[in-house]
Amino acid sequence: MKAYLILEDGSVYEGNSVGAEKSVVSEIVFNTSMTGYLEVMTDPSYAGQAVVMTYPLIGNYGICYEDIESNKAWVDAFIVRELSEVASNFRNEDSIQNFLKVNNIPCITGIDTRDLTKRLREYGTMNGMIITTGSYDISEVSQKIKEYSVKGVVKKTSTDKSYTLDGKGKRVVLMDFGAKRNIAKQLQKRGCEVIVVPCDTTADDIIKLNPDGIMLSNGPGDPKENVDIIKEIKKLYDSDIPIFAICLGHQLMALATGADTYKLKYGHRGGNHPVKDLENGKTYISSQNHGYAVDESTLNKSICIPAFVNVNDNTNEGLRYINKNIFTVQYHPEACPGPRDNSYLFDKFIKMMED
Repeated sequence: MKAYLILEDGSVYEGNSVGAEKSVVSEIVFNTSMTGYLEVMTDPSYAGQAVVMTYPLIGNYGICYEDIESNKAWVDAFIVRELSEVASNFRNEDSIQNFLKVNNIPCITGIDTRDLTKRLREYGTMNGMIITTGSYDISEVSQKIKEYSVKGVVKKTSTDKSYTLDGKGKRVVLMDFGAKRNIAKQLQKRGCEVIVVPCDTTADDIIKLNPDGIMLSNGPGDPKENVDIIKEIKKLYDSDIPIFAICLGHQLMALATGADTYKLKYGHRGGNHPVKDLENGKTYISSQNHGYAVDESTLNKSICIPAFVNVNDNTNEGLRYINKNIFTVQYHPEACPGPRDNSYLFDKFIKMMED
């Protein structure tokens, strides 16, 4: 069946429909990872977005459910050049085609993803509509695309109730803003007891749990939308409990301490982004998935200073807080997908709690 992707600038891409037969309006973003498509589809940070994979062949190693990052797929739609008809992998449990159908994700294949990506790079991230149900009325579609915005996705992706992952080491409270599973796994791997709490948990309730440390997770959407959460994070900042924050958590901590954030032209999404540690001068390859960044010009240098910088575009990739046991990074040290160069940051967090 024919499928169409219509962008807000009027561009139309025609391809074929795979997966769920439905039409969706979404924010169209691209990811440059060569592998890890299952982790991408199940990463809550993609809630409200349709993902273009720049690598031309997707699905060739099938689906391994051990690798999922949450209990469901969160992407609105999937856009690829070609889906492999054959999965060759000893860990394979399912085809990507069946995974898309079971998770109700429309997918459009056979389009020129190189041209689409170049358009998004040149003009910036756009809204678009994926139509897999036949013909369409361009005036009606244009209105829907124009009206769309990513809203309320942190609450949507967060856990509904607290739960505990056993461990005999340090107690860490993980605030779930749309957390990837591998964040908790990295902490458990280091012996931590991890208490995962909903995004709207108050600072007082977190402090009552008597944690050795607090983890602020990744998540989707515009950080400035989370006004109440930012107020609670400011209280956690004042508590002197060690804090490690990733991605959205990094942005929320910056907002809580008076800095500002802004939307990037087309964001950073992929497994090959170089970041430089400003303390030791080393450059690491990182996994990234974000559309917003902290504005370094708004930092109060008596509160925090830049700790990492993106080598490609010089955007902020992390902060070190002055006279506080707090550090934050914009990228994903838990990787999955992506390189594991930065897993040492979890060891740094453990040492911070021990000291």
